[in-house]
Amino acid sequence: MHTRRTPRRTRTPLRTRTAAALFTAAALLLAGCSSGTSTSRASSPVAGAAAALAPLPGSTPAALAGYYEQEPAWRDCGVPGFQCATVKAPLDYAEPSSGDVRLAVARKRATGPGKRLGSLLVNPGGPGGSAVDYLQMYAGIGYPEEVRARYDMVAVDPRGVARSEPVECLDGRAMDAYTRTDTTPDDEKETEALVSAYRTFAEGCGAKAPKLLRHVSTVEAARDMDIVRAVLGDEKLTYVGASYGTLLGATYAGLFPERTGRLVLDGAMDPSLSARRLNLEQTEGFATAFTAFAKDCVRRSDCPLGGKGTSPERVGENLKTFFEKLDARPLPAGDADGRRLTESLATMGVIAAMYDEAAWQRLREALTSAMKEDDGAGLLVLSDSYYERDAGGAYSNLMSANAAVNCLDLPPAFDTPEQVREALPDFEKASPVFGEGLAWAALNCAYWPVRATGEPQRIEAKGAAPIVVVGTTRDPATPYRWAEGLAGQLSSARLLTYDGDGHTAYGRGSSCIDSAINTYLIDGTPPADGKRCS
Repeated sequence: MHTRRTPRRTRTPLRTRTAAALFTAAALLLAGCSSGTSTSRASSPVAGAAAALAPLPGSTPAALAGYYEQEPAWRDCGVPGFQCATVKAPLDYAEPSSGDVRLAVARKRATGPGKRLGSLLVNPGGPGGSAVDYLQMYAGIGYPEEVRARYDMVAVDPRGVARSEPVECLDGRAMDAYTRTDTTPDDEKETEALVSAYRTFAEGCGAKAPKLLRHVSTVEAARDMDIVRAVLGDEKLTYVGASYGTLLGATYAGLFPERTGRLVLDGAMDPSLSARRLNLEQTEGFATAFTAFAKDCVRRSDCPLGGKGTSPERVGENLKTFFEKLDARPLPAGDADGRRLTESLATMGVIAAMYDEAAWQRLREALTSAMKEDDGAGLLVLSDSYYERDAGGAYSNLMSANAAVNCLDLPPAFDTPEQVREALPDFEKASPVFGEGLAWAALNCAYWPVRATGEPQRIEAKGAAPIVVVGTTRDPATPYRWAEGLAGQLSSARLLTYDGDGHTAYGRGSSCIDSAINTYLIDGTPPADGKRCS
């Protein structure tokens, strides 16, 4: 299971995020909104079963004092207007003397006018998305001017990610082989090939980062953020996290409620759910997004999956038929490395476009080329954007870090292929188009070289200042019910709803959403609980 922030309106990369490398500012579109008190917020379906995250002591342990008292040496980043520094954190908080991890931090100073409000940390999700890239390519230049005027915009790559001692599992050619592995095995031989691919990936991670791999949990990353907060000179953390970044921010609030300032959690995750439940509900989220895409597609003359009046179910069946043809005969894609478009790569290309409705036209064009002209180039580009593969065949460490964090945070969704097969009916019911592949994808942590240290947990953050939880009703990667679940746990939550498509809401075209969040960040006034925007 992974959640990623979509780089603003297009995703020529996506992973969500999808090209975590391309963050372009979205045009602000006028939209309506309404406000009111929520009367039917859903609490997490397993909230009663999950223990609550306990806060840490308010005082800083003596063994950590040196980390909290660091003075960063800011230097030019090579990107105009930005400064960079390295901040140390203990590799193991239980044994601070056992070694350090070096965290990459970047900032852009408040531009003024107006009184500086402190630092605003941002995180785009993942796990595995580079917050520094996000800051330099989007947030530091694309966040609303009034926010950038009052805050130093700051990002820290979490441990194991990008510039912060990245976890690396496979080289480019090995990743090419891994990403084209068939994730809808038809027989025992194909099942063994998929299991072998997961084992190879896991063994690569274990061989290259044996110590770090045990210490890249979300709890540890949240504790790192508290060190960064102190080093920056802020009494409380002000933070905007998207997608997985909401789990990171909520975890911080649960550990340090008294140090929690203005937090915006956009595209929220529910920390009380098991890995299997998260994967199943995310599968439902992609089905919801695909239905919205299908309805839009058939209204357009260039839809290759059906004409006007074709039902979303039939559109899905047509896409599945296309995937089955690719399973038997991959398409040429004009790739310099000779890669062809396989079923698994095409599926990921379609999923990538589900993160942002602005990518739907591009998806229609890519599907048309593949289905009618036997040209898989467009879908391969979409898939590459999701995996953050560049034209030279190199991958970012996104997929490595994603697995490393997910597999440490929660016990695996499945332990054996037999368990996946037993669960297939539920996943295929959740999404006839994507269910089978996403069920098998959830097997990867079964072969991880490090045992999970985390468990599902409620996060209450009692005593924290108001926290704004944002949910999008047709979000593919973080279903709306997760926002309801998180808001039902946090003692000071304000649920803000965007009735729309795509992954996350802030900065994606709703003036209602943007105004509510900007007001909260600048004035400290949160939106009314239950406020809805469209």
